[in-house]
Amino acid sequence: MTPRRALTLLVLTPLLYVLLGTPHASAHTELVRSSPANGAELKQAPDRLVLTFDEPVDLGDVRVLTLDGDRLPLSLVPGHEGEVVRAALGHPADSALSVVWSVVDEEDGHASSGRLDFGISAPAAPDRGDEAAPAPSPLVQKGLVAARWAGYLSLALFVGGLAFVTLLWPRGAHEPRARALLGLAWTCGLLASVAGIGLQGAYASLGGLRDALRAGTYTDLLSTGPGVVLAARVLLWVLAAVVLSALLQGGSRTSRSPGWRVGALAVCLGLLRATGMAGHSSEGGHPAWGAIADLVHLLGVSLWTGGLAVLAVAVLPRRRAGELAAVVPGYSRLAAISVAGIVAAGLVLAWQVVGSYDALLHTSYGRLLLLKTAVLGVVLLAALASRQWVRTRLDLAVLLRGDAATVRPFGCSVAAETGLVLVVLAVTSLLVTTNPGQ
Repeated sequence: MTPRRALTLLVLTPLLYVLLGTPHASAHTELVRSSPANGAELKQAPDRLVLTFDEPVDLGDVRVLTLDGDRLPLSLVPGHEGEVVRAALGHPADSALSVVWSVVDEEDGHASSGRLDFGISAPAAPDRGDEAAPAPSPLVQKGLVAARWAGYLSLALFVGGLAFVTLLWPRGAHEPRARALLGLAWTCGLLASVAGIGLQGAYASLGGLRDALRAGTYTDLLSTGPGVVLAARVLLWVLAAVVLSALLQGGSRTSRSPGWRVGALAVCLGLLRATGMAGHSSEGGHPAWGAIADLVHLLGVSLWTGGLAVLAVAVLPRRRAGELAAVVPGYSRLAAISVAGIVAAGLVLAWQVVGSYDALLHTSYGRLLLLKTAVLGVVLLAALASRQWVRTRLDLAVLLRGDAATVRPFGCSVAAETGLVLVVLAVTSLLVTTNPGQ
């Protein structure tokens, strides 16, 4: 693939993304106030509780429960554009009333929750300050991070691997190691997406790890906005099986087919878009810029990481002079363009989501972003070493017909890049589950 074609792809793809639509801008849904207010001393028991959120909500995304686990009936208050929810309390007889609430953000599935305590009549409400507000299970959170890490990695290997084989190494469609890598990426991508639905459902309902396996958890989540996005991602992975099977059966002839390329491009764009919609790119005052930057970022990471994996697993072990001469320079140019796109898009996303130097330095999200940037800087140093080898030693390696001693430094550099990229993807998974405001 020539640099001009690669640059054209990076420019046109965001335009297609915008034409397909961009998600509406929003921050995580938070409770603004309640009536009665938290901690209020009431002369008589109220028959309802009114919750006001900072943005419109769907009733299916809101839960209000008593401490006994009973779910209270909810309704939207007319005339407030879906931001005000009424919970029916019945007629509590105790001298104190406590409820827990949770709401799932419609855009990225982030769950916010809290607890409200009220005293009724003369007796003072018991001190409950030592009881923590409800929060998602740590095991569920860790499982969700792991599923997203596997999803990001599978997406990068699949999209980048397909691009590498299609544009730079058509004969690789017959290479067993390349075929196994693409098959493994597809399998893990599908499994991670299916598991992500259950884990996201358990996370949103503040449930435990067992809840991630219940059919009801899947049913409840699939009726929400984040659930629809996750379901679409699963269906896109199913469609990706058709694209992959056609390539594995037809080999290089299929990879050169215009019809197959259009289908593969459509599926890959769909996977990239569905993955990006679960992140924070739509937050801030310029959602269109965030959407464009997110797609460029994911596309660049996929082309870079997937190409690295195919290069390390399938191309370099063969040490064939003709393949090295044909494939390595092309990938080096493609990787340089991808890295430029990653850095530029990353700056836009940081400006869009973080918004200030203070937030970058004093929030968990900002510190994770700085960690990701630091690791990425080390990856770029390894990438520079690889590029330097291509410029100065590739001709000698070809002349010596892929001599092992000559190729080994390049292989070590590629392996170091690949390993560090896995760390970057792990930090990215943590960023997706972290509130930018915390």
